[in-house]
Amino acid sequence: MTMGNGQSQQPITNLEYDFISLLHNKAAAVQAYEAYIQDAQEANSQPCVELFQKLRQSEIQEAQEIRDHLQQVMAQGRM
Repeated sequence: MTMGNGQSQQPITNLEYDFISLLHNKAAAVQAYEAYIQDAQEANSQPCVELFQKLRQSEIQEAQEIRDHLQQVMAQGRM
């Protein structure tokens, strides 16, 4: 819904919401990988530790990219 001046009455746009949701999911994944790493360490499985660490790092990098896009969308309203 828009007001007469073209501004939305919603507090955030759908695109902002999408990026916020993605960022939330990435943060949850990073936390989950921390638990998986600990489980692999307790199982004395170094290959699994290394894989989970690699996957966790990938999630962190993706989260940073999403954060950068979110900042641009919030500043400019789009990319």
